[in-house]
Amino acid sequence: MNTQKQYLKTIYLVQEEADGPASTGKIADALSVSPASANEMIGKLEERGLADHEKYKGVSLTDEGIVQARDALQTYCIIERFLIEVLDVEEFQMEAKQLESVIDETVADRLDTIIDRDSRCPDCFSAEDDVCSLIELDAETTAD
Repeated sequence: MNTQKQYLKTIYLVQEEADGPASTGKIADALSVSPASANEMIGKLEERGLADHEKYKGVSLTDEGIVQARDALQTYCIIERFLIEVLDVEEFQMEAKQLESVIDETVADRLDTIIDRDSRCPDCFSAEDDVCSLIELDAETTAD
C-alpha cells in the first residue's frame, strides 16, 4: 500500500522530470498502481490542499505539498544511505521502500546523525536511477 508521503514524493519527482504537471499515468506507473487508485489518492491530496489536479493536464503540488514531498524524499534518502552505509544491506532500495512508510521523523532524525546527511539532500536524489546519488558517489570514491 502506498502512503500519502510516497505519492507526494513520486508526484514531486515526476513533476521535476517533466518540468511541469505530473501525468496520472506516470504517477500510477511509478507506484505500480492502477490509474484509478492514483486518481483516488490525488483527489485526497487535493482535498488536503497538497496538490492541484487539472484534468488532461496533470497534477501539480502546492507549496505545502512540495515541502512535504521534499521532507519525505529526504527521509527516504536517509533510510537508503543508512541501509547501505551502516548496515551494508545489498537490497537497500527494496528495504528502503518498505521502511519509508513506517519510519517517522524522530527515527529519521536519529538515523541522520549516524550517516551525517549531506547538505544537498534531498536534491541528491536521482529520479532516473531511483536512488540517492550520494550513494553512487560514495561507491566511486571508495573504489579509487
